[in-house]
Amino acid sequence: MKQSLDIRLGQHLTITPQLQQAIRLLQLSSLELRQEIQQALESNPLLEAEETDTTEEDTPGPEELATPEAGDQDASEEDGVPESADAVEWEEFSGTGGDEEAPDIDGRNSLPVSLNSHLLWQLQMSSMSPGDQLIASALIDSIDDDGYLTCPLAEIRDLLVPQLGPDLDEAEVEAVLHQIQNFDPLGVGARSLAECLRLQLRVLPTSTPGLETALALANDAYLELLGRRDLAQLRRKLKLKPEDLQQGIALIQTLNPKPGSIMSVTHADYIVPEIIVKKHRGVWRAELNTAIIPRIRINAQYKALVQRGNPSPQNRFLQDHLQNARWFLKSLQSRNETLLKVARTIVDRQRAFFDHGPEAMKPLVLHDVAESVEMHESTISRVTTSKYMWTPRGIFELKYFFSSHVSTTDGGACSATAIRSLIKRFIEQETTSKPVSDSQIVEILEQQGINIARRTIAKYRESLNIPPSHQRKSLI
Repeated sequence: MKQSLDIRLGQHLTITPQLQQAIRLLQLSSLELRQEIQQALESNPLLEAEETDTTEEDTPGPEELATPEAGDQDASEEDGVPESADAVEWEEFSGTGGDEEAPDIDGRNSLPVSLNSHLLWQLQMSSMSPGDQLIASALIDSIDDDGYLTCPLAEIRDLLVPQLGPDLDEAEVEAVLHQIQNFDPLGVGARSLAECLRLQLRVLPTSTPGLETALALANDAYLELLGRRDLAQLRRKLKLKPEDLQQGIALIQTLNPKPGSIMSVTHADYIVPEIIVKKHRGVWRAELNTAIIPRIRINAQYKALVQRGNPSPQNRFLQDHLQNARWFLKSLQSRNETLLKVARTIVDRQRAFFDHGPEAMKPLVLHDVAESVEMHESTISRVTTSKYMWTPRGIFELKYFFSSHVSTTDGGACSATAIRSLIKRFIEQETTSKPVSDSQIVEILEQQGINIARRTIAKYRESLNIPPSHQRKSLI
């Protein structure tokens, strides 16, 4: 095999580290970006946070985004700091001054309580005998997160025989269960949905409207009919008037079928809008919410220490971090410019939505915005992911303004979001005794020139969490 040297020309696409950083910052949400900026400040000594003055030009966001508490606080700061500021601050947090109750700082920072620990705490506060407490502990361990007893009483009795002796019978275990069913939350320890509802109904005053009917409905057979919305058969079996049956059903609907869910651990997801849309002189305009992103800059003192041609490790360290700081700032600027450009294009395409609501939403896809801003569709997808826009109509994710189109009889197009809004309006205006069906919605839309299949209507209705017509029907 003969060896030789060849010269060839070719082109290939290479993603530089700077471009990788810009792409990564582009797809971060506002909260994730704040964490990224904080991490960059801690790792790069050439970066520092700008100290912003609380002037009118630097006031964060529009007036609508500020809460009344924040507004009152700003007003008090403008009036000047009181002479006894330290005393006021100590009284506020110690609870020694003022008539209002001090904030529960310990409770705010404490871990959430689970259903099991909540029931065990109530058991410790009860006056049960040691043997009954042992039975109650076994019962509580068998209650799931929804509040239902998942283990048969006979099985629990068999597990406790080695500790409490063979004289323990199932009736004693059931007696302890009845005591647990008096614990908070109401309905806990039930063995079925019917029992759970009855436990909640029995604590209501006897004068509660529909209580007698609701107690009759809290039966496994009747609940099955109620689940199928077979109201006619329920009326025949219970021999009730339509208004009485409807009153009982309304009371059943106020109960909690999963009482343990109120003790479940939930985490709040905070949404911070990065775009603010306001109407200025009759034109909708989109601007960046600059108040949510910390302002950073290059430290001038460290920058002045950098010397050209100095090969020392210290100077090389400063040069590398200076270059990384410039790349990071450039990536942030590019992210903001791209986000603002995409947001302004969306607002320009969806002006009818801001003027008239969701029913006026226009069809829009990623390709349309990509052509307007001269970017790739993948870039538009990254920009619109986990980015939110504040508008007078509410806070929306940027992806909310994208929707497919449905053809109309006049050759135009209607967006899927507009059709969902129309479906919701039709159902809100329906008569509960004769709810509108999916087929009837198809006919109504055809009269408005929108051609759509019934299965598509069903899909849109399910996406709105609206049950079918037979489940929305009521007697009165």
